[in-house]
Amino acid sequence: MLHVLYLVFNLTDPAVRRRVMMLKAGGATITLAGFRRTEEPPADIEGIRPIDLGISHDGRFTQRAFAILNATMALRSALKSVSKPDLIIARNLEMLVLASRAKRVFGANDLPLVYESLDIHRLLLRRDPFGHALRFLERYLARNAGLLITSSPAFVHNYFAPRGQVSAPVKLIENKHLELVSTEGVERPAQEQSPPWKIGWFGALRCRRSLAILSEFSRRSQGRFLITLRGKPALREFEDFSGAVASEPYLSFEGPYRNPEDLAAIYGKIHFSWVIDFFEEGQNSKWLLPNRLYEGCRFGAVPIAMRDTETARFLEERGIGIILPEPTADALERVVGGMSPERYRELRGRVLELDRKTWTCDRQDCVDLVSQLRRLVAETQPVIVKGFAQA
Repeated sequence: MLHVLYLVFNLTDPAVRRRVMMLKAGGATITLAGFRRTEEPPADIEGIRPIDLGISHDGRFTQRAFAILNATMALRSALKSVSKPDLIIARNLEMLVLASRAKRVFGANDLPLVYESLDIHRLLLRRDPFGHALRFLERYLARNAGLLITSSPAFVHNYFAPRGQVSAPVKLIENKHLELVSTEGVERPAQEQSPPWKIGWFGALRCRRSLAILSEFSRRSQGRFLITLRGKPALREFEDFSGAVASEPYLSFEGPYRNPEDLAAIYGKIHFSWVIDFFEEGQNSKWLLPNRLYEGCRFGAVPIAMRDTETARFLEERGIGIILPEPTADALERVVGGMSPERYRELRGRVLELDRKTWTCDRQDCVDLVSQLRRLVAETQPVIVKGFAQA
């Protein structure tokens, strides 16, 4: 059975749990190691007790750099009870640093490496010497990677390919809803296909501009549109998230949720899904295809996207969704303010007409992923010829 050492920068990220679920469903065994953004380390992630490498604070680059340095020095001790893996997956640039160290710990510089990059951090796009240094470090550490996993073709077209950051083959794994057990028939319509219309903004809540637009629009609608927020707010990105939400009569925050277990229930209560993110505007936010795009469409929510983004291109190619022409409450009012039940049913019907595989990742996708990783391992195994090993 393929043994994967999975190095991650945030053990409590729901996307890490989903990737672990994918690897397990595909037939791999996993050693999980990484940093956390909670006071206490998680005791269990999908039956795996993770190796805790310490705290890494979101948005605090200097602290994270020292955390990496400390983890590098402590890695031999942290991995002392771990058998040599068949392959290492490093989830983002920081973990590439630790992957390089892990290879030395296991005495295996030829250990296959997969670089998983699902966001392009704004620091990597800086044009000053610091940005150049980070990109050089990424190119250097990823030079021997056998595979690059990313979630949007725009990351490849706008960053990896033109800058020559990674020469490895690319595996596109979109942020689709993980559906290991069939949920046939759960795409029920929202409770009422009439006003008040409900817009859901779910997932990583980190965009002040989105909150401002949705708040102003909901006030103007005077109850005809209600806004529901679910997930984990990045509090450092808001001056007073709780106060801002509490002051809005038609906007509410209903806390975190389990992904993928709760998705059918929470998306079944809304009509539209806000898939816009102005965080790192013009860069990462323009290129990504977010989780909420796939999750909302899977359960029949009509997506609202921003013009001139990869998400808008994705929707336009499929003839679905609503495209906001400019990032203002006025624009949102123009495109959805006059929503009728007939128009809504048309929009929703187009979403539901598409093949479910557009939105979901199933067990066969998991098997295919692990099979590709096995082939990568096989390709890097030394060949024995007349008693000699040839790389």
